[in-house]
Amino acid sequence: MEEKRSIVHLDLDTFFVSVERLVDNRLNGKPVLIGGASDRGVVASCSYEARKFGIHSAMPMRTARQLCPEAIVVRGDFEKYSQKSQEITEIIREGVPLFEKASIDEFYIDLTGMDRFFGCFKLAHELRQRIIQESGLNISMGLSQNKTVSKIATGEAKPNNEKQIPLGEEKSFLSPLSVRKIPMIGEKTSQTLYNMGVKKVHTLQQMPAQLLEATFGKNGKMIWEKANGIDLSPVVPYSEAKSISSEHTFDVDTIDTQLLEATLIAMTEQLSSKLRQKGQLTACITVKIRYSDFETHSIQHRIPYTSADHNLLPLVKQLFQKLYTRRLLIRLVGVRFSNLVYGNYQIQLFEDSHEQIQLYQALDKLNVKYGNKTVCRAVTMGLERRSFNPFSGVEN
Repeated sequence: MEEKRSIVHLDLDTFFVSVERLVDNRLNGKPVLIGGASDRGVVASCSYEARKFGIHSAMPMRTARQLCPEAIVVRGDFEKYSQKSQEITEIIREGVPLFEKASIDEFYIDLTGMDRFFGCFKLAHELRQRIIQESGLNISMGLSQNKTVSKIATGEAKPNNEKQIPLGEEKSFLSPLSVRKIPMIGEKTSQTLYNMGVKKVHTLQQMPAQLLEATFGKNGKMIWEKANGIDLSPVVPYSEAKSISSEHTFDVDTIDTQLLEATLIAMTEQLSSKLRQKGQLTACITVKIRYSDFETHSIQHRIPYTSADHNLLPLVKQLFQKLYTRRLLIRLVGVRFSNLVYGNYQIQLFEDSHEQIQLYQALDKLNVKYGNKTVCRAVTMGLERRSFNPFSGVEN
C-alpha cells in the first residue's frame, strides 16, 4: 500500500512589504506599494491595506495611485529581499529532510513518513513559528497530501495562519471555492469558465474531464484533476543554481565585429530568456574571449539584479569592447550570468515599465511555444547561415 503523502506549502505574507517594514516601522498599518516610482512603473508587491482598494501585483503604478492616492510608494531592493529569502531558506534546510524553493517567498516541504516520529502538522507548525521568531516575518502554511491542495490551503489561511486538510477531505475543502483559487486558472481561463456558467470548484468537479479537455486541450485534464484534489507532482529537491552560461566556437577564427556582436547578442537573449522562464535574476555578467593563439581572457561586472535584455545587452557589449584589445582573430566568445537568485517576478519590476513587462512576457511565450529565436533581434537572424551553432548552455 502506497504511503500517504504529507506536503507542506509555506508562503511569506506580502514578502517585499514585510521586509521593508522591518527596516522602517513607520510603514506598519499603512497602504504600501513596492515598485517603480514613476507612473510607467509597475506594482511588484502591495500591503493588505492597499489590496482593500483593489490594488494587486503587476498593476500599473499609475492605476494603483489613482485607486489609493494616500499609498506610500517604496522603490524595491531585490538584493535585500534575496538576502532575507536566503536566511529563511537556511532555517528550512536545517529543519526538514526535503524541500523545494518554488520562488523567493514560497516553499514546498515533503514530510511523508514523519508522522510516525513527530506528527507532520506539529513539525510544520514548529518550523513556521521558528521562521516567524528568527526572521521577524509573517508566514502562512497549508498541509495536505499534495502540492495543489496545500497551496490553496495556504491561501485560505492567510494572513499569518495555518490550515490542514485531512486525507479524504480534499474535494469537500475545494468545492465551495472560486475557480480562480485553482493555481493554473488565470484570468483568460476563468473568463472562459464563467462563460460556460462555471464559477465554483464544485461545478468543475461535476463536469466530465473530457469536456474540459475538449475546451482547454491537455490543460483541461489538469484543471479537472486539481479541482478534484488530485496532484501527484513531487517536491523537487532544492539546489542553488550559481550560474548559467553559453559559449560559441567559430568554424573559422574571425575579427568580423558584426558577427562577434551578433553572436554575443544572441547568447545574451537566449540566457536572459532562460532566466525569466526559471524565475531567476542575475547580479554578475562575465564575457569571455579566446584568441586564435588559444590565449583566453575574461572580464566581469556586478550589476543590480535583472533578467531583462535591455539591461543586459548594453553591458555585454561594453564588456566585450573593454576586453577585445589584442586585435587578433577570435576563436571563441562566451557569456556567463552568475550570482543568480530566484523570484516569481519575470523581470525587474522595480525599474521596468508595464509595456516592457508585457513585451518580454509575449516574446518569451512565443519562443517557448515555437522554439528559441522565433522572435529575436534582426542583427542575429543571419547567424545560422554563417555557421552559427545552437548554443551550449551550462549551469553550475
